[in-house]
Amino acid sequence: MEINASAVKQLRDKTGVGMMQCKSALVEANGDVAEAEKILRKKGLAAAASKAGRATGEGVIAARMSGDASRGILVEVNCETDFAARNQDFQLLVGQVAAHALAVGAPTAASDPDAGALGALLDAPIDGGGGRPLREVVASAVAKIGENIQVGRFVRFDATQGGFVSSYVHTGSKIAVLVEATGARGAAGEALLRDVAMHIAAASPRFVRREEVSAKVLEDEKEIARDQALKSGKPAQVVEKIVQGRMEKFFGEACLLEQPFVKDPDTTVGKLLGSALEVQRFVRFVLGESA
Repeated sequence: MEINASAVKQLRDKTGVGMMQCKSALVEANGDVAEAEKILRKKGLAAAASKAGRATGEGVIAARMSGDASRGILVEVNCETDFAARNQDFQLLVGQVAAHALAVGAPTAASDPDAGALGALLDAPIDGGGGRPLREVVASAVAKIGENIQVGRFVRFDATQGGFVSSYVHTGSKIAVLVEATGARGAAGEALLRDVAMHIAAASPRFVRREEVSAKVLEDEKEIARDQALKSGKPAQVVEKIVQGRMEKFFGEACLLEQPFVKDPDTTVGKLLGSALEVQRFVRFVLGESA
């Protein structure tokens, strides 16, 4: 049936739910606004909309990997309070979201989350959800738990041929890492890559290797080092040597392979890996940093 715009606006004003969902509810209710509102409330959408503006500074970061470690995901699910984050229903939802992301999430091209991929994930029907998209399952959880809940971001690494992935979630599920590498697999290789993931969680590198540092970042770091050296009164003829020394220190702090390994600071991650593994990429999530 034809649904007029004024009815859609009326329902939207009453519930705060999006236009398309309001129109769909009105079609299902044969144009009856009150019945359409009831339909939205049953789906939990009206309750979710009423809480959508509330801050979500708590939550959980989860990791999942396929059985053969050929793909893996990180997903951040946010809520308002730590109390809700520890709620069994919330934890169950996080598990559903993680499984959904691993099953149907779009592979991440590089390392950074993609907003378009997140939207598609939310719109995709979730296994065990009765044909409902993930966003409706989340909305139902909002109505049940009573807090604003948002799927903040996710990444999915699909390993290249000869590669595999590993993950590490720090105690409390506030920091998590996903890393991909190629090379010798087996139990030793898997344990080694997991150690690297744990190191990334602790040491927070920005790049895998110095060759990945952009020209702009390099120039910015050099400019800062040069300015500091000049202001300290160093002679102009030694400033460039100081800059080079500062840049080596920068690489040692920012690049994974040049960082001292957290379990053995006498060796670097690069030396630890040797020829056994070659790290391709990694991503590190800290709860709330995307907000």
